[in-house]
Amino acid sequence: MHKKIKIEQLRPGMFIHSLNCGWMHHPFISGQIKINSDKDIEKIAECGIKEVYIDTDKGLDIEYAPTEAEVKQEIQAGMKKISALKPGNENRVPFNEEVIRAKEIKKEAKQTVQNIMEEVRLGKQVQMHRVDHVVNEMINSIFRNKDALMCLGMIKQKDDYTFFHSLSVCVLMLSFGKYFGYSPELIHTIGVGGLLHDIGKMKVPVNLLNKKEPLSDVEFMMLKEHVEYSDLIVSQVPGIPETSVLVASQHHERLDGKGYPKGLRGEDISMYGRMAAIVDVYDAMTSRRCYQYAMEPAEVLRKIFEWRKLYFDEGMVQHFIRCVGIYPVGTLVSLESGLLGVVIESSAQNLLQPVVRIMYNTNSGRFITPYVADISRGTERIEGYESPSQWKIDPQDYLS
Repeated sequence: MHKKIKIEQLRPGMFIHSLNCGWMHHPFISGQIKINSDKDIEKIAECGIKEVYIDTDKGLDIEYAPTEAEVKQEIQAGMKKISALKPGNENRVPFNEEVIRAKEIKKEAKQTVQNIMEEVRLGKQVQMHRVDHVVNEMINSIFRNKDALMCLGMIKQKDDYTFFHSLSVCVLMLSFGKYFGYSPELIHTIGVGGLLHDIGKMKVPVNLLNKKEPLSDVEFMMLKEHVEYSDLIVSQVPGIPETSVLVASQHHERLDGKGYPKGLRGEDISMYGRMAAIVDVYDAMTSRRCYQYAMEPAEVLRKIFEWRKLYFDEGMVQHFIRCVGIYPVGTLVSLESGLLGVVIESSAQNLLQPVVRIMYNTNSGRFITPYVADISRGTERIEGYESPSQWKIDPQDYLS
């Protein structure tokens, strides 16, 4: 049986089933560890990990700790409350119309980000007019239909992770800002911070960024320095707003003070830094990387919801879930009829009724000609999200 316990309850003789820290780099070969000594516990605590799941069949048990099933039940109840809230009304152009423009915007933005990062690696300064142009184009697309760019933002090549991650974080920050009703100027400012938030990685050795094996303590410290480099590079751009700098410099800070580089706690982290922390983790965990498989967007949302009182701003987490939907773009979902589909657009009416591209019939065990269904306008109902690997389906194939 799997149970969740606090790090303070961990004892030698217990077996960790999961470190419950999907976005963190840590020095362990896997998340499954037999605890042999107090030193093992200290090493885990030093990583900033607050809770773990233990396997009571492989190690010592602890009474009264909630089971994994009970934790999932609690999370589901919380998500259900959020789903009862209606998304805000918005006028938007048809998805199929905007996605054509969004493809061109993404192509141009990716090339611009790549050029900027390569120039920074060579010691050159960020050209702000190029950043402004790309962000303005993305804002226009987000206001026409936010899901077109968000949909394309899910399509990434793992070898170009840093470039695509920067684009996706920018798109998500723009969408988040639009959700909050920020002014176009403020939305632009946080988008700039999102686009440049990882620019400091250009000062980190490439082999370290792409390393598949666990990082050593020294390597981990070197990787963490990318935030300080980002802060330095972004703050030196002439005329850049302070808010953009806060997004870049605080996206790895955590509410409990265990983040980096400054270990800021609670209200010491700006609202924009708290937004960026959630967005950065969400995109990182839903992305394929050289050392990590992508997780289902809906599953990542539930993990972020689980961590909301430990690492993130609880209210901000709830708003983010409302912003991207209970079943975010890119989620493989199952319908009551036995059909499977990938979410391509959120609903303006109901968080539980997105627009889905259907492509597989589980009753016949066969792929079908893909077609688009708006769940809010039909009789279909989503049962839940599925594991793409189980069905040998790559959601990216059906997003564009």
